[in-house]
Amino acid sequence: MIGARSGSGNQAEHLGPAKATARAERVSVSVPARLHFGFVDLNGGLGRRFGSLGVGLEAPLTRVTLTRAPQLQVSGHDADRARRYLATVTEHFGLDDRLALSVESSIPSHAGLGSGTQLALSIGMAAATFYGLDIDAWDIARLLDRGARSSVGIGTFAAGGVVLDGGRGPGEEAPPILSRFDFPEPWRILLIFDQDATGLHGEAEREAFRRLPIFPEGQAAHLCRLVLMTALPALAEGDIARFGGAITEMQRIMGDYFAPAQGARFLSPRVTEALAWLETNDASGVGQSSWGPTGFALLGSAAEAERLLAGLQTRWPPGSGLAFAISRGRNRGGEIERQDSDRPSTDLASADFS
Repeated sequence: MIGARSGSGNQAEHLGPAKATARAERVSVSVPARLHFGFVDLNGGLGRRFGSLGVGLEAPLTRVTLTRAPQLQVSGHDADRARRYLATVTEHFGLDDRLALSVESSIPSHAGLGSGTQLALSIGMAAATFYGLDIDAWDIARLLDRGARSSVGIGTFAAGGVVLDGGRGPGEEAPPILSRFDFPEPWRILLIFDQDATGLHGEAEREAFRRLPIFPEGQAAHLCRLVLMTALPALAEGDIARFGGAITEMQRIMGDYFAPAQGARFLSPRVTEALAWLETNDASGVGQSSWGPTGFALLGSAAEAERLLAGLQTRWPPGSGLAFAISRGRNRGGEIERQDSDRPSTDLASADFS
């Protein structure tokens, strides 16, 4: 079990008028996407609301590299958002912003895979490593306003695996991580992408939460019991059928509750068709990550995942609007590669966040 950080890091306040000097020549950070399986308590009657279960993925990844430069330069995927995140970090900590930031790869935006949180955390941790700041992912999340409802992205950034957070309390802190399990190595996750749709985000997402009715207390109690007494024990025992069944039931309840905001149980009709096909072909657990449109299926082996992938690609070939990929669960967090100024360019110091 790992606990969430509840306090600020040693350098969580502005460092003062003097600009911090770089401690490295180059820093690269790679972080995983995550699946959000669903919330366990949207009622909030006991004082905490949301509570999320999710898992880190081996792919897709966000990777950023930070180097010195004559002036601030930002390039690559989602450059405008990346520039805003970096500016917030450098201004808050009083850092010299003569930097070149390259977003070399990124998790698809607004697809339900945690792209915003992982980009924010990767940039924040790259800057922290570059300047030798004693802060962690929880400090960065607080600064860049991530983790408003879920800490799954922060938890998987820190340590990977399957994580459960404890929901948002009355304060401003991101939800604490209550448990973390390895995702069983033989299992696979089949991802379904709708190439023409995007999930709710930003103000539309906030408005959806404001308009939805109060979640029934009895259903919240059922979901808590389902996660604690079925999903997590099945995960610990490597029982894909029971774990997948619990996730499918969780998705059905969540999807029906969110249907007024997204038009149906799942956002994308094409993804919905693919998920129905997977269920009839013995996938153990199916659903939509967060607001979608990305769908997923849980499989007990690589061979089973390859078999179903071949069937999906036959039924929905290129040009259909759907794309597919197989991923392992990722049981480690993000990774840092640091090239120090007093080391040869080929000598990289590496670390991960787990």
